[in-house]
Amino acid sequence: MNEKLVVLAGGLSSRMKKSATQIQIDSRLEQDADKKAKAMIGVGDRQRPLMDFLLFNAREAGYEDIVIVIGEGDSSVRRHYGPLDRGNVYHGLKVSYAVQRIPEGRTKPLGTADALLQALLSRPDWQDSRFTVCNSDNVYSVSALTALRLLASSGGMIGYDRAALKFSQSRIEQFAVARKDRDGYLVDIIEKPEPADIAAAMDADGKVAVSMNIWRLSYRQVMPYLQSVPLHPVRMEKELPVAIRLMIQDHPRTILLVPLAEEVPDLTSKDDIGSVQQYLRAHFTPSLWDDEDAQVQSEPESGPDRKTDDR
Repeated sequence: MNEKLVVLAGGLSSRMKKSATQIQIDSRLEQDADKKAKAMIGVGDRQRPLMDFLLFNAREAGYEDIVIVIGEGDSSVRRHYGPLDRGNVYHGLKVSYAVQRIPEGRTKPLGTADALLQALLSRPDWQDSRFTVCNSDNVYSVSALTALRLLASSGGMIGYDRAALKFSQSRIEQFAVARKDRDGYLVDIIEKPEPADIAAAMDADGKVAVSMNIWRLSYRQVMPYLQSVPLHPVRMEKELPVAIRLMIQDHPRTILLVPLAEEVPDLTSKDDIGSVQQYLRAHFTPSLWDDEDAQVQSEPESGPDRKTDDR
């Protein structure tokens, strides 16, 4: 069963808190951006949060069991998707939470590798499973999510065609590029690539695959690397791509690149709000799942997971 999905929504979104410099946004959206997790900003029609569109696509792609990683001070996600640590039912999705705490002596969480670690620690029942993990501030397509869910390989990554992404050139240049072997398996992932790195990553068709941080992974295989990945020397965070790079050094030919050429909306700063709204209006109906019977239900499960606060 490959219906499991982890959504990383525990970051502090420091870039989102900065003022917009290229567009003007209304006061409601500005307040959302300043106070909520990025994925909960009401960029959709009827103030629907961004994460609704990701979860809608996930359900359409066949996912059922969702773990959302949230920050310890955030309550916006629980208010929308249900208050329980486990047992929330949202339009047929089973939603649970893992809390990514800020360690003593730090002002922000430990990064995406730690976020995924907290998700997996919260779900020991997934130990013999594979799962998909992705950001919460991107809306990945049904095609991308389905491709990873159905992937026969033990692990995978969507390798987005760099030329097809609708971002500024300066922004695209910041995306990590993926090097693969002749059979399409990930060999290396290079953050902040130099021109030589980009040339080395180019395939026979002249295409360069970049990462938008959506992966298919094996719980038991990735867990040791999430636990042991070192802090990045500059950003001082434990980063998921670094953990995966260490994993494929020990276990080569385990992450298959799935090529895809399409737009991926990205909500990093207030300046992205306008383009994200345009994408949502073009690709989703205003009602989304309003015509369904119930929006949020709670089905409490027995055991220690029945909590209703953010502790």
